[in-house]
Amino acid sequence: MHFIRAIRRTAFALVLTASLWPAMKVCAQQEPEFAHYFELEPQFNPAAVGKSSQLVINAAYQSHATGYDDAGGTMLLTANTAFQISGTRHGVGALFQNDEIGLFSTKRFAVQYAFLFKLFGGTLSIGAEADMINESVDGSKADMVDSDDLAFSNGEMTGSAFGFTAGLYYQRGPLHAGLSAMHITSPKLELGETSEYNLKPHYYFTAGYNIRLRNPFFKIEPLVFLRYDGTEFRANVTAAVRYEREKKRLYGGVTYSPERSVTAFVGGMFHGVNLSYSYEAFTSGIGLGYGQHEVTLGYSMDLDFSKKGRNYHKSVRWL
Repeated sequence: MHFIRAIRRTAFALVLTASLWPAMKVCAQQEPEFAHYFELEPQFNPAAVGKSSQLVINAAYQSHATGYDDAGGTMLLTANTAFQISGTRHGVGALFQNDEIGLFSTKRFAVQYAFLFKLFGGTLSIGAEADMINESVDGSKADMVDSDDLAFSNGEMTGSAFGFTAGLYYQRGPLHAGLSAMHITSPKLELGETSEYNLKPHYYFTAGYNIRLRNPFFKIEPLVFLRYDGTEFRANVTAAVRYEREKKRLYGGVTYSPERSVTAFVGGMFHGVNLSYSYEAFTSGIGLGYGQHEVTLGYSMDLDFSKKGRNYHKSVRWL
């Protein structure tokens, strides 16, 4: 599970085992999960880029399990927009992600493209993404009893590989849903001459619906997030309340992940800047006191790639 990855001793044991057995394949949950998944959909679905013709920039930082040494954290930066060519709509985006836990550091660079078209009264987006993944293990950070132990490298081992991600995203009025697959080609990273690190395919499904209330300033949005990596299945069920008036927004809500955690989040948007915070408390395993903090910062600005008045500037999502 995600919080186990934050324990330094476990991370050290994985590296040591990989060094002792040549070409051993390390298989674990590999992709980080953000509590604000509903704001950071391009992180796992390239078809989510271009939902708005505004330039949308999002940054997020998640601290791993509180209370553990060298637990590390995950940083994410995404940017995307949409444009029209001869009456057709396209989305483009870029992504950088850095995930650090103990001795491990995983960096992911990606470029994204989506083609959007009308279907059944809504908009369907087909997206693709090319990834470059870099994995490094810094043996100099390990607390070795015998610093001269030749079975474990006291230097840095690195490996890189290219991957591919694809997805679908559909919007119709207050409804939206997405389906994607990451690391489709199961890329293999070779760390030094004796170790391999295989990236498993990950599969995602998201859906949400905006419910309008009698008070026009309030909306309720139920959301669902499903993830499967071939071994572990995770479900998130989110209930969010949003207040919007005069281009200012406030929102908050709760996410429940069965047999895993409860997350509370709150945020707001003012003058195109979106700031939000969440805390994920684990209901099993290490307990409520060793949760994860997460902060996201987003900014949206208008772009004009076509004739005046031809751009779409309104999104049914929060950004």
